[in-house]
Amino acid sequence: MTPLPRRRHPDLGNLMPAHYFCWRMLCVPTRALRPTTPASYPAGRRHRPSSTQRGVAAVEFSLVAIIFFVLFFGIVEVSRAMYVINTLQEVTRRAAALAVNTDFSDATAMQSVRQRALFRNSPGVLLFSEPVSDQHIRIDYLRIPASTSSMPVAITAMPDSPRTNRINCTSNPNATNCIRLVRVRVCMPGDDNETCDAVSYRGLVRLIRFTFPLPLSTTIAPVETLGMPPGLPGGP
Repeated sequence: MTPLPRRRHPDLGNLMPAHYFCWRMLCVPTRALRPTTPASYPAGRRHRPSSTQRGVAAVEFSLVAIIFFVLFFGIVEVSRAMYVINTLQEVTRRAAALAVNTDFSDATAMQSVRQRALFRNSPGVLLFSEPVSDQHIRIDYLRIPASTSSMPVAITAMPDSPRTNRINCTSNPNATNCIRLVRVRVCMPGDDNETCDAVSYRGLVRLIRFTFPLPLSTTIAPVETLGMPPGLPGGP
């Protein structure tokens, strides 16, 4: 049993050299059939993806990326729309709670009510809810006639001050100049007291047009002090 010297087998091509084990008249290669790793190939003959394979991979990635980003931004937009709808209702509740105790004749105080309703201390838009801003907060003062439901107090019939309103309501609760209720809505700026155009939702991604009218958010609350200091004649 004499091993042959290390040499390259003529039929094995670029495989690693093999030792032969010979016994009697039979010689068997011991390492000829062992597969080689890619690193064992010469540098010029290593496997490289063809241009066709690279092009197919790019197309597959593009298709998957488009579907992924459409689903991702769709989920983001739907979640944001639900957040805006729920937040606007809370905004009207906050504004009504502040307005029933704020002097309606003080423009600065009423502007502060609108800003605080949006969780702000200065003019601007509601967080993550553009374009809703303090200009979209509509505060109306309602009267209750004896024969019909509540209706807005005419601008010409508005009392001069909260004290005057208290005197008017004490003498006649159904008078045209008696403020009984405060109504807060989110409307487009510039409308009159009767009409309230819905604010349009604006998506985050401007490349995709995703817009719809937001549901009208309304809160009505009975008046309280309207900002009148205690102790005044006609006051609490």
